[in-house]
Amino acid sequence: MGRRAASGLAGWLGGGLLLSSALTPWEVSRPVDPSPPVRLAALPLKGQSERDRLQRRLASLARDFDGQVGLFVRPLDAPWSVSVNADQVMPQQSVSKLWVAVAVLAAVDRGELSLDETVTIRREDLSIFHQPIRAFVGDSGYRTTLRRLLAGALQQSDNAANDALIRRLGGPFSVQVSLVGRNLEGVRFGPGERTLQTAAAGLGWKPEYSFGRTFWQERDALSADQRRTALAAYLADPPDGATARGVAEALARLQAGQLLSPDSTALMLGLMEQSATGQGRLRGGLAPGWRLAHKTGTGQVMGSLATGYNDVGLFTAPDGRVYAAAVMIARTRRPLAERQAFMAAVARAICDTAAPPTVAGPSDQS
Repeated sequence: MGRRAASGLAGWLGGGLLLSSALTPWEVSRPVDPSPPVRLAALPLKGQSERDRLQRRLASLARDFDGQVGLFVRPLDAPWSVSVNADQVMPQQSVSKLWVAVAVLAAVDRGELSLDETVTIRREDLSIFHQPIRAFVGDSGYRTTLRRLLAGALQQSDNAANDALIRRLGGPFSVQVSLVGRNLEGVRFGPGERTLQTAAAGLGWKPEYSFGRTFWQERDALSADQRRTALAAYLADPPDGATARGVAEALARLQAGQLLSPDSTALMLGLMEQSATGQGRLRGGLAPGWRLAHKTGTGQVMGSLATGYNDVGLFTAPDGRVYAAAVMIARTRRPLAERQAFMAAVARAICDTAAPPTVAGPSDQS
């Protein structure tokens, strides 16, 4: 392990597919494309004008949006990038499920795990907030495979599925070791959904929080000062923090095949492309012919304050060019519709700027 990797690990220690045809809680209708990721041929650069156009648009969008945002975009075939507050550490929330998936698939590549391994999810294994698998867990539990858990975590952002994968890896530390071992700078992994979410709310984990309204009732019983203090502490130094640059660069390396084997890379990108979450975010601004493999993240809301509202992914243009992008909103008081519109506008900017400039014909001249 290099000096930089060891230093990152020490800092963390100090601070903190093919889907089965059987019905599953995350079943999707579109098949996963098992083909390996496209290896881009060297394409002619479009010059600084493309970068400048995109930088101006993103800077304008960020300036007009009332919130703390981080943006980073770069094409995989060109030596430039654009950014706005791209080196500020911000909450990832469920974006961090990407790194669990990388750690699981890396273990598969090493022969330490099989995606066909079966596990039983019991009621005591459930998590908090969004967890579609909960509906399938009866008194005797729910038997499933690591493959289905991976699909649930990436496509439906299922917290219980993600926590089950973390347990199978040996705990959150194993995911952080995977990040450090791949020199993924600007990205860290938190303690898992149960601990992370309850601490941000000013509570400690209880199994009862997996069911009914117990969590919300106990959170609402806290004073406003208690909740504000807990949420402010989380935002000041999020255990699941990352920079927009770090996340996008990690995605670029995933696409380039530098993190996983070709088969595992293809599987993960295929699952991300079929994500069912965040249809109004980056995907809402996608131009015809473009594809997006992405992962969303959504934090807690207190009053009008929304936290950790994110969408990150890989845009593939009709001509095959790929852009790694991260849009992270650490905090804002703007309503949901405006948050979605902001992200869709960033996606439109990427698609519009990547399009070749229109050349006016003779009939267009005045």
